[in-house]
Amino acid sequence: MTTPADIFAKTPQNFIAEKAGGMNAAVAFDLSGENGGQWTVMIENGTCTVEEGIADNADATISMTGSDYVDMMTGKLNPMMAFMGGKVKVSGDLNTVMKFQTLFKTG
Repeated sequence: MTTPADIFAKTPQNFIAEKAGGMNAAVAFDLSGENGGQWTVMIENGTCTVEEGIADNADATISMTGSDYVDMMTGKLNPMMAFMGGKVKVSGDLNTVMKFQTLFKTG
């Protein structure tokens, strides 16, 4: 079974640098429930890094359950439907999150 930790470990290799352009952003993930945890994904100068925990300088924080995150990243849960249905909560800059989700290969 895929866990959020597995997905975050592969996040840098799923990053599509050409789509990021000059974007510099940090998006934190606060995942609850089984296999939950906290991670921050940073985009800077065309590179992507992931660190455990929530960075102080995060532009936005996305909160959801770990299982919903896995379903979203494996194509079983539509991100927009999850957001509209209240499964995903975003604090901070929503525009950053909207652009951010287009920068990675999923599935």
